[in-house]
Amino acid sequence: MAAQRIALLIALFLGASSLAACAARPHGSLIATHQAPPGASVVDLLVVTTRSPDGVEPGVMFSGERGSSISFADIAVSIPPDANRRVGEVQWPEGPTPDPSRQFTVVEASVLNREAAIAAFNARIRKTPLRQVLVFVHGFNTRFEEAVYRFAQIVHDSEARVTPVLFTWPSRGRLLQYGYDHESASFSRDALENLLQALQRDPNVGEISILAHSMGNWVTLEALRQMAIRDRGLAPKIRNVMLAAPDVDFDVFRRQIVQIGARPSIFTLFASREDEALAASRKFWGNTRVGAVDPNVEPYRDVLDEDRIKVVDLTTIASSDPLGHSTFASSPQVVRSIGVRLAQGQPLKDGQAGVGDRLGLMTAGAVSAAGEVAGAAVSAPFAVVDPVARENLGERLNAAGGRLDPQY
Repeated sequence: MAAQRIALLIALFLGASSLAACAARPHGSLIATHQAPPGASVVDLLVVTTRSPDGVEPGVMFSGERGSSISFADIAVSIPPDANRRVGEVQWPEGPTPDPSRQFTVVEASVLNREAAIAAFNARIRKTPLRQVLVFVHGFNTRFEEAVYRFAQIVHDSEARVTPVLFTWPSRGRLLQYGYDHESASFSRDALENLLQALQRDPNVGEISILAHSMGNWVTLEALRQMAIRDRGLAPKIRNVMLAAPDVDFDVFRRQIVQIGARPSIFTLFASREDEALAASRKFWGNTRVGAVDPNVEPYRDVLDEDRIKVVDLTTIASSDPLGHSTFASSPQVVRSIGVRLAQGQPLKDGQAGVGDRLGLMTAGAVSAAGEVAGAAVSAPFAVVDPVARENLGERLNAAGGRLDPQY
């Protein structure tokens, strides 16, 4: 076991080192400027957290320690003009006074009490098409400000017209705190269930979508499992649960899904066999992680089919993440395709039309920031598991002047 822990830590350290070479991790960067810079976009996030408030360090707001109660915040994030950034990337702020024309900044940031948080939420959800909420649950080794900026990037780049709610649990944001983070996720499952129950009861809410990443899938699945057992089923307003790179034991996942008793088309799994972070996690735990399975081989194929879980295979999809662990958010094609489906209030697969084809039709003719034909490129990851999309992808790529990779 000691050897496995060492292997995990070395792998995670090497991965983090490669990321650190690109940009320093933000710290103390949540100092409000009270100014919306020209040409920038502003994303308003409501925050629900089990972290302990931090009133000592300026611009931190919440630490990685466990809070004695649930806290709330309202944060407006400024995102640089599109001409100065690439879709799928977070331009992390540098220092206490970042350049808003080229880096993410905070326009407003305030801690709210429960009553003020509810009032702010209801004011926004009433103006949201389909009255849809998107709840994001981050993963391991994530500081509070990193969760804020990453979710703001996802909301902006997906172009989904939703009311975004960040659920952030106590991660210390340190490589050597993997065990602490995992227990903190378990510590937070009741709070996440309470949030989902409150959203279900709110008459202003029409639909609830959940996007969980990495270890955040553990707290998400546990909260949904508890809800299903307690209420004999999930809240009917929960329409989409997107599991991105789940750092969850596959056998445990099977039991969770059975107890949740999900309806068809509610779960979508984003998996990659090139996810180096999950490869390290497997060495630590000694069993396959859900986010690293091959959906086309046994026993995974039968289990996923039986539980009616849709799978999007991101193994060959390029992104700015060298570990391949955040492709769902850092790939322009994938994050935009998620937004298209959320904007329509529909799961990632419905009816007879192929997922990739439907997504592609929504973006046909558009050119991504990476210079790719978005309509065809968006279809690619879905074509792996969607026969209808696969059949149409070659024709659409040829028409767009692209080349069909043999694997599709």
